[in-house]
Amino acid sequence: MNIHRTVWNQQHQRLKAALSHPDKHPDWRHLFIHQHAQVHSSQLSPDKEWSFEDEVMLGLGDDTLRRIPGRGEHSIAWILFHLARIEDVTMNMLVAGNIQLVEEDNWLEKMCVSIVDTGNTLSQKEIAQLSQTIALGALRAYRLSVGRRTCQLINQLTPGELHRLVDRTRLEKVRLSGAIASDASGILDYWGKRTIAGLLLMPPTRHCFLHLNEALKIKHYLSKNN
Repeated sequence: MNIHRTVWNQQHQRLKAALSHPDKHPDWRHLFIHQHAQVHSSQLSPDKEWSFEDEVMLGLGDDTLRRIPGRGEHSIAWILFHLARIEDVTMNMLVAGNIQLVEEDNWLEKMCVSIVDTGNTLSQKEIAQLSQTIALGALRAYRLSVGRRTCQLINQLTPGELHRLVDRTRLEKVRLSGAIASDASGILDYWGKRTIAGLLLMPPTRHCFLHLNEALKIKHYLSKNN
């Protein structure tokens, strides 16, 4: 594994320990922001450090971003959309109790997307269609905006809030908003069992890392099978 990704995994264990005992780890917020930045574009980090998203995107043309490999399930475009939507929903609606960023600035219209949910249960045909029609520039701008909003929210969190369970009324608002498809309701059940710290360890960090690994594999496959 690339040394950067190896270190990221190691640092995520440090983040887990810090979020579990923020009183003993006053640097928990810094650790999160560092980990989070590395699974976004380097534009999110003032230090211009290694970025897993940039590693995936390096040298890719639009056609490659939209392609689904033979026998594959996803395109890189779908992965970026899915990651942005999941982070938007969890951080803004569940952690902060706000509306989604996607609702504030007509992002769905800008991305030329009619799907309001996170894309978890789209059919192969729907994934292919989204991949071909989504406006890639707007997609990357949306994901960057979501990342920046997450940083703002983290800076407002107090250590005491990290151990709070996800509010049930906020989960209900997510359900009513249509942000999670009805046939993917198990995701809401999963989130409902998490603390705020538990959410920080998955949607905006580990979840991104796992899907970017998938995106990197897609990139390598397509480069060998053009």
